Amino acid sequence: MSNEATLLVIDDEESQLVAISGFLKKLGYNVISCNSAESALPIFEREPIDLVISDMRMPGMSGLDLMLKIKPAIPDIMFILMTAYGTVDNAVESIKQGAFNYLTKPIDLDQLEISIAKALESRRLIVENRQLKDILKSRGEAKGIITASKQMEQILNVVARVSPTTATVLIQGESGTGKERIAQAIHYGSPRSDKPMVTINCAAVPETLLEAELFGHERGAFTGAHIARKGKLEYADGGTLFIDEIGDMPLSLQPKLLRFLQEGTIERLGSTKTIKLDIRIIAATHRDLRQMVKEERFREDLFYRLNVVNIVIPPLRERKEDIILLTEYFIKMYSQKNSKMVFGLTREAKDILLKYNFPGNVRELENAIEAAVVLCRHEAIDVEDLPASFKEVNTEPILDESGSLLTKLEAIEKKLIFEALERHAGNKSRAARALGISEKNIRDRLKKWDQANS
Repeated sequence: MSNEATLLVIDDEESQLVAISGFLKKLGYNVISCNSAESALPIFEREPIDLVISDMRMPGMSGLDLMLKIKPAIPDIMFILMTAYGTVDNAVESIKQGAFNYLTKPIDLDQLEISIAKALESRRLIVENRQLKDILKSRGEAKGIITASKQMEQILNVVARVSPTTATVLIQGESGTGKERIAQAIHYGSPRSDKPMVTINCAAVPETLLEAELFGHERGAFTGAHIARKGKLEYADGGTLFIDEIGDMPLSLQPKLLRFLQEGTIERLGSTKTIKLDIRIIAATHRDLRQMVKEERFREDLFYRLNVVNIVIPPLRERKEDIILLTEYFIKMYSQKNSKMVFGLTREAKDILLKYNFPGNVRELENAIEAAVVLCRHEAIDVEDLPASFKEVNTEPILDESGSLLTKLEAIEKKLIFEALERHAGNKSRAARALGISEKNIRDRLKKWDQANS
């Protein structure tokens, strides 16, 4: 058994130091040991330490003092502190200050082993997240993923873990949420980043041409095919093929794509020659493919081949914290592009953006800010610079002269639920998440209204 992590063990009791170090070496870790915090300081300068297991109370510098000195310089490093003077107050204080865990002596070696494994896993996730952010910052191709949203941070964490692999990825989300940006981040964070990322949009290519566009064709394969031509799959060999709007791929073409996913081979239209290709597939759609499978409008076997890793991007209205962050990014970008001196938003314009529902998501926001920057006559975008649709306010009174409060509230509730279902293509689970209620709540309401109408 071998573990690549390097652990530093510090304890002024020789017997404890030898016992713990020997135990960890048997587990396969690289272990360095010393008998004081002061003697440990030079080690951090010459060795990449992943985890420190230190006695809390030692002559001179304590284990807690050492942690407070080292962690600001090496934020990713993990500390497990040990003491024979275990109190709840000490435990809470050490963890509050940045320790991963706190163990009391005599040390339970099984508990120590579990704690170390958890600390190293936590460190790995932190490092992955940071590396992904570094990738996104350094690669111009993946610019534009600007977020402060917890939901998007979780998605970026998945991107970081899936990028180095060959797994097929299915990205789902409404139009304009940034599905292609996520696909780019996966490709440019992968070992295939020096190879092409080729894109095909199934909704943008006529059904009669999509097969030839994807698989290529030989001369004479159909009327107008005067020369042989490679398809998108061949151009993507060694790299990534991003199939956008996969839900719009005709049923007749889906078995051919399924065959490629299963066997890694294709045949051009009009040819019987088999071509072997090495391609990673990333697909995206705004449609509910599970529902399409139920309705027999999308092949179930193809869905499961595509849905190895699933990423669902939330709409902009569900991550309000990103609206102003993205707006500031777009203002800066389009001010530079158009040589304009626009530096921000008025408070009134900001309020309108935060109240707006954004059916077109990030794409709609970007287009609106580009236009606003162009039209703006001052240093800050004001309400008058925003599109007219952003300024439309529903002035319909909640209560009129007729109808009880309960009737009106039910009407509002019904309107919101049906709007959510429409936005999420009838998917009750997603509609419920968007509204902050349970799926059972939606089902009960629909059953009630259905019975009232029957």
